[in-house]
Amino acid sequence: MRAAVLKEYKKFSIEEVTKPQITEDQVLIKVEYAGICGSDMHIFSGDFHPRTPIPFVPGHEFAGTIVETGENVTSYKTGDRVAVDPIIWCGKCAACEQGQYPACTSLKLLGVDLDGGFGEYVAANESMLFKLESHTPAKNAALVEVYSIGFHACNRAGLKKDDTVVIWGTGRIGQSVLQAARTITANKIICIDLIESRLQNAKNAYPDIITVNLLKTDPLEIIKESTTDRGVDVAFEVVGHAENIPNRPNPIAGCIKSIRGAGTVCVLGLGDDPSPILMKELIWKEAKIVASRVSHGEFKAAIQNLNAGKLKPESLISAEFDLSEVQNAFELIKKSPEKYLKILLKIAQ
Repeated sequence: MRAAVLKEYKKFSIEEVTKPQITEDQVLIKVEYAGICGSDMHIFSGDFHPRTPIPFVPGHEFAGTIVETGENVTSYKTGDRVAVDPIIWCGKCAACEQGQYPACTSLKLLGVDLDGGFGEYVAANESMLFKLESHTPAKNAALVEVYSIGFHACNRAGLKKDDTVVIWGTGRIGQSVLQAARTITANKIICIDLIESRLQNAKNAYPDIITVNLLKTDPLEIIKESTTDRGVDVAFEVVGHAENIPNRPNPIAGCIKSIRGAGTVCVLGLGDDPSPILMKELIWKEAKIVASRVSHGEFKAAIQNLNAGKLKPESLISAEFDLSEVQNAFELIKKSPEKYLKILLKIAQ
């Protein structure tokens, strides 16, 4: 089968590799589209070494059609279109024993720890599958994984109908949180970033939201005015690697300052640098900080809302390339990350 193989860091090669062999509990999926994630960019650059072996086939955001089923598979058949949750948990650690699979101490993912969706075929366990409607566009299906992260964050934050929201960061995951949040609350949503094109993209998709470029405006003043000095109910930090902006708080500190008394901060950003915060501000508000990682069954919510037309996949997809152009796609994102949210690779021929 044809696959994009990361032969060495920063260098892909399109090769013919052996098609996966399935076990009795697995299905073989012919991949239609796969998305390029921020984690894929880190894998490409070697930042995940030695976790990701090379040569290696990345790709953990993908969907496709089942072409073969193992003898123990009962809920799916050949011809079914599916999205694949790439998470593999151990089931034995303390987190897994409590059902908190995203916190598994030995969590693995297809396309990160094992070969993934940048190849024509992928073997996956039946438990990792979520059925798609026959009419779900193939491009949209490849977004289910990233949307599930947004829905999981909303669940972790306990987002409720009529809650007010601020989202610090409007990249791929920030946009996913925005779209998921808008299916839950019709109240005010404020998006903050320093890249104007991302803010404008969010505004084009949701004209009713408030956008703030923190290079031009103090976001805390806008939040104060927009909530009549109350603060928002939930603040999401989806920045990760934050730039130090004079006279502006770091994103997590900004989230704490943004919320009302007893509000919630949900942190998703995977930054490597410490984020100084003043704990007494959190204590005075008797607020809480929760973390959100990957997803926990929210594929169903993502698929349901996609099928219902409640999400805006067109605002997430910045470009599409054939699998043969994978090197060019990664280099474009690396060179101009502000220009691209989600680039899709067309896998099926």
